[in-house]
Amino acid sequence: MSFETHRTLFNVGGIRAVELQHADVPQLQRFFEANPGYFVSVSGEPPGKDEAQEELLSEIPTDWPFTKKWAIGFVDATGSLTAMATVISDMLAPGVWNVGFFILETREHGQGVAQGLYEGLQTWTCGLGAQWLRLGVVAGNARAERFWERVGFIEVRRRHDVPMKSAVVTMRVMVKAVGSMGLAEYLARVGRDRSDATVG
Repeated sequence: MSFETHRTLFNVGGIRAVELQHADVPQLQRFFEANPGYFVSVSGEPPGKDEAQEELLSEIPTDWPFTKKWAIGFVDATGSLTAMATVISDMLAPGVWNVGFFILETREHGQGVAQGLYEGLQTWTCGLGAQWLRLGVVAGNARAERFWERVGFIEVRRRHDVPMKSAVVTMRVMVKAVGSMGLAEYLARVGRDRSDATVG
């Protein structure tokens, strides 16, 4: 299946960001299996046979407010997936966009591609009302930790003993203010992310 008919959300250089659909599961699964390093570093094992379907269809906890979950494929000039991200708009509070997933094909690591795609993603979310971007990164996943710190994310709390398939990890919750309000305003709105919060 081609991505030619998919709606373009934004462009980054020669890469087109499109909204993925359920029919894209087979291509996304092949992409995941060709780039297993992300999954091994996060959960301790390669992607499962239903990884793509689970990622596209996974649901947000029923007690977490949000407006939409976006599954975004980054398509290169050959029409192939080169990266994939999921973002959830207005999650936990209006203006908070959560980056749930961000994976770039292994051969592009270290080329500056990830930063360019992230910057395009940030600009797009800001255009739709994002005030803060939020994510969780596994403590000890040094490449990811360095990347998110380099693009301006700040740790606000740590969640310990988080189950991730065959691993139990510590998750660093990180936030970047991208609008007119800062981290103090974020923490006033999202109490669960304060360092003294008792929620998981």
